[in-house]
Amino acid sequence: DVTPANVSRTAAQNAKSVIAAIVREAGRQSIYEEFRDRVDDIVGGTVLQTTPDFTIIKIREGVEAELPHYDLKRFPDEQNEVPAGERYRHNQRIKTVIIEVRDPRSMEPRARGEQTRPSIVVSRTHPSLIRRLFEIEVPEIYDGVVEIKSIAREAGARSKVAVASRESNLDPVGACVGPKGSRVRMVEELRNERVDVIQWSDDPAKYVANALSPARVTRVTIDEDKQYATVVVPDDQLSLAIGKEGQNARLAARLTGWHIDIKSSSYAGQMVPETNILIDEEPEDEETEFCSYVSEAGVPCRNHARPGSRYCGIHAEFE
Repeated sequence: DVTPANVSRTAAQNAKSVIAAIVREAGRQSIYEEFRDRVDDIVGGTVLQTTPDFTIIKIREGVEAELPHYDLKRFPDEQNEVPAGERYRHNQRIKTVIIEVRDPRSMEPRARGEQTRPSIVVSRTHPSLIRRLFEIEVPEIYDGVVEIKSIAREAGARSKVAVASRESNLDPVGACVGPKGSRVRMVEELRNERVDVIQWSDDPAKYVANALSPARVTRVTIDEDKQYATVVVPDDQLSLAIGKEGQNARLAARLTGWHIDIKSSSYAGQMVPETNILIDEEPEDEETEFCSYVSEAGVPCRNHARPGSRYCGIHAEFE
């Protein structure tokens, strides 16, 4: 080492800080190059530190990831990737899925305080976590014999997974559930989250009926132009089909991509507004009479009746 005689202590400190910054940026770039193609991959890690806004997870020596759980009311531009009610302890082992790898050389606006935060962002709420966990626990999914078609999830509460088999003699639901539900229970990383495995079908009516499991469905009428499905269930199955606070029907609508209208069988032949549960629509406040027309398929007309008549303008001829 050769130290020039005219170098001050301040200059030496500045040189040290510049070199440290270069090394730090090179390390972040190396991590980005390694993990940029691993988005949606599952990774295990150890909890190093928990703050009110995020948890730092050690993936391996020298590589850390961020599990954000920001208060979205205070920081609407940030993320919350932790299921409600989950808390983590120091040195606890958890599994997460990578959802983003920040490029340190990107010219785009950076996250708040990104220079002091890890480049890798992981999630515990993303649907891909369920997909990857099932690939670990179910060999048929890993081998590609059973395919996960769709996932609808409310993290920490309940999820629905639609599966299909590429072999006609293999039951995809049975393969995922396992003997006495052992494979579903083995997905311990989901804690107390309930997972419903249903069979996918290319027939929309059958698919919607399966998605509303465990409720039994009597009839499904499909309107493909409007992506609308009218479902009739037995009276004792109505509350089960809707679920607590509409959760079962909401997840079924997300899973299938269809707008679902659920009715009980006792009111299938007549329109009573109080019994119609329309997913993602506001209930009508007006107390008006509906058209009494019922088609041959048993579907009632949804139009309002004309004043002083039992039928709407379209079906006035049946008066």
